[in-house]
Amino acid sequence: MSDVTSLLFAARNDDSQAMNRLFEVLYDDLRLLAHAKLRRSAPMTVLDTTALVHESYLRFLRTGDLKVEDRPHFLAYAARVMRSIVVDLIRSRLADRNGGDALHVTLNSEIAESASVREDEVIMVNDALEELATIDPRLVKVVEMRYFAGMSEDEIAQSLGVSIRTVERDWEKARLFLYRALR
Repeated sequence: MSDVTSLLFAARNDDSQAMNRLFEVLYDDLRLLAHAKLRRSAPMTVLDTTALVHESYLRFLRTGDLKVEDRPHFLAYAARVMRSIVVDLIRSRLADRNGGDALHVTLNSEIAESASVREDEVIMVNDALEELATIDPRLVKVVEMRYFAGMSEDEIAQSLGVSIRTVERDWEKARLFLYRALR
């Protein structure tokens, strides 16, 4: 049993020290995930890589219900948590912009228009993934593992217990669904 697997087992059994140690061991991997996630949505958030990893850690602690078996499962779950954090932040900003307590003054309307389009895209992608989850949850897992966690098809296949060809087909199905949903 690897160090990560044994830490996951201990963390599943409510060992908070194991969760701390797990984040220490996987910190570089989590920073890479956060960096990739923020690269796609950085103009829309005030988070940096470190802040996103730390916010993910806090969400893990608050949830307290870690049901992952190995490193690939954990990283896929972490990617989902990071996506959720970014989407929640953008939704909050959009709510504030549409009547929140803060007074927003835009000096350059082109910047404001381009930012809201990108923010809307993130929300649309998230909503499309939630809709896809009602149809086929495995397709969403494949998208999260490949796109958000940067896992290889082989790693995804091992994590889901399916063949590489199944992962390839699932990826194509998910891409087609998302393409149609976002048009």
